[in-house]
Amino acid sequence: MTAIFPDVVKFLYIDPKEVEAYLVGHGWQQQQCQGDKASIWTLDGFEILLPLKPEIIDFSRRMTEVIETLALAETRSQLEILGDLITNISNITIQAVVTHIATPNVDHLSGNITLLGIVVNKLRPIHTQLADRDYILALKAYQERLPVYCTGDLIKENGNFILKNSHNFRLDDAE
Repeated sequence: MTAIFPDVVKFLYIDPKEVEAYLVGHGWQQQQCQGDKASIWTLDGFEILLPLKPEIIDFSRRMTEVIETLALAETRSQLEILGDLITNISNITIQAVVTHIATPNVDHLSGNITLLGIVVNKLRPIHTQLADRDYILALKAYQERLPVYCTGDLIKENGNFILKNSHNFRLDDAE
């Protein structure tokens, strides 16, 4: 199972405020702020130049350097760091299995479901809401343990992944 990223550079999906909170939470010290464009952080001989505006032309390259430095400082993989920092990915297609289906809403055929899929190289639960035909397909996939694909906007809220604007829900034809 994989999360299929659009051809846009994945580092654009990292919110600089999320990185700042991560740095503070992991003991990094802010040394300098260069207006609203960048800040410099240090920890145990490592230094990070954190870009603060995604509109900056070299934002992706600078954010790549941030991820590389954090991976070195924490002796973790860049993908693990990236998974901790990504807060939203627009129009992503997730391959997953349905692990939970909530009782459908009374007024029309819809409900919350939980998918288990790989996001940034790690198996993670993903919550979404489906209706009508998609909800029926999810029931079938759940009962028959069939892999599915679903496209939407992946958001991380309070450490949980939510697939909003779910569409193009379909069974994996490879079976």
